[in-house]
Amino acid sequence: VQLQASGGGSVQTGGSLRLSCTISEKIFKLNGLGWYRQAPGKQREVVGRFTANGTPFYRDSVKGRFTVSGDVAANKVFLQMNNLKPEDTAVYYCNFYVPPNNDYYGQGTQVTVSS
Repeated sequence: VQLQASGGGSVQTGGSLRLSCTISEKIFKLNGLGWYRQAPGKQREVVGRFTANGTPFYRDSVKGRFTVSGDVAANKVFLQMNNLKPEDTAVYYCNFYVPPNNDYYGQGTQVTVSS
């Protein structure tokens, strides 16, 4: 499985970006798809994802600002990011977890938010 992310860039505080990820294989549901990020000197962390039962999950710091969505027919998952803050600056990775132990990441796309 290959994941191709795009849509990163540089914005000012309060701006918006929409990340897109294309999955190389046909998907039939959004379960297990989502986004992680890694800032310099920090561990990779979950941002938003669809859980095993298909419900969206978000880390507390992005709730109300970020929305994860997908298009099964197009094999895509998205991350809409609004009201961006400097602390959102990181490399964002598309992720696809396929039970029981297959965890796929894309190449990452840089998001930079300036104050």
